Amino acid sequence: MVASALAVFVGLVVLLLVVVVSMSVKIIPQNHAGIVERLGRYRTSLSSGPHLIIPFLDRVRYRVDQREQVVSFPPQGVITEDNLTVEIDTVIYFTVNDAVAATYEIVSYIDAIHQLTMTTVRNIIGGMTLEHTLTSRDQINRTLGAELDAATARWGIKVNQVELKSIDPPPTIIDAMEKQMRADRDKRAAILTAEGERQSAILTAEGEKQSSILKAEGEKQSAILSAEGERQAAILRAQGEGRAIETVFQAIHNGNADQKLLSYQYLQTLPKIASGENASTWIIPAELTKALGTLGGAIGDVPVDSGGSRREVDLDEEIVDEVPIASEDTSSAVEEAIKAARQAESPVARPDDDEGAPAEDDPTA
Repeated sequence: MVASALAVFVGLVVLLLVVVVSMSVKIIPQNHAGIVERLGRYRTSLSSGPHLIIPFLDRVRYRVDQREQVVSFPPQGVITEDNLTVEIDTVIYFTVNDAVAATYEIVSYIDAIHQLTMTTVRNIIGGMTLEHTLTSRDQINRTLGAELDAATARWGIKVNQVELKSIDPPPTIIDAMEKQMRADRDKRAAILTAEGERQSAILTAEGEKQSSILKAEGEKQSAILSAEGERQAAILRAQGEGRAIETVFQAIHNGNADQKLLSYQYLQTLPKIASGENASTWIIPAELTKALGTLGGAIGDVPVDSGGSRREVDLDEEIVDEVPIASEDTSSAVEEAIKAARQAESPVARPDDDEGAPAEDDPTA
């Protein structure tokens, strides 16, 4: 009986010791802080690691997380300076530097930061237009972060960064902005197209100008070369005709042609004269012997030796680019030969012509 009572007592003592030890030893995790209260009043703060406290008198009232925390707040309506409502949601990055102040200076620092963020955003956006709000996101973040950091310093909280996740204008404003952006893009596209067409027209005109200039230069050079070629050809033809005349007359003078030869040559020339385009009718005398006698009498007046040039013509001699000048003797000889040929032609072509008729006293008639 006594032994059983003793066993119960020992068991109670061991249980009490376990409870006392568990209440006396406190382990605080890394980057956390423990707030110890004794009989309801703040006594001390515990850092990370194991700690001993007085059981039944002291207890760890709060455990504060001192790591950087991230809090995202739902979208809230904010009115801009131009009376447009936009929805803005924010993200706050903060750290609890003073666990005691965060515990005893504010009931809930999360709710306090939320409300403070809402009012600060309204104050900032209320002084900005919608366009300025949409293009000044960085400026709003810096201003909002500075305001929150100054306001939460007395709570032992350090606001590290503030970010605006989104700024959503009303649907009508979004549609109007899209139309404006589309119009601006169409305007820029039209300007670029017009600029491209302008550059293309300028380059095309410049190319046509250069082409016209080059074409004109080519035509000029072609005309010059053609004129030069015609000039050279005319000079060479004149030189060739001059040499041909000199050769014929020189052969006549050197051969000392008589009346029979001239009559024979004249008769050979008649078919060629008759084959001309304008020669439609020719009258041949009936008495051919009498006509030849008349022709011989007329040709007898042609001087056999006209005193012309007897220079031998070298047919292989190169023709130079110069216009030869005929001597006066050669010119006169040519004129006399042409005159004699016309006189010889007159009795056959125009038998009724008084001027070309043979004289009555001519014994050859």
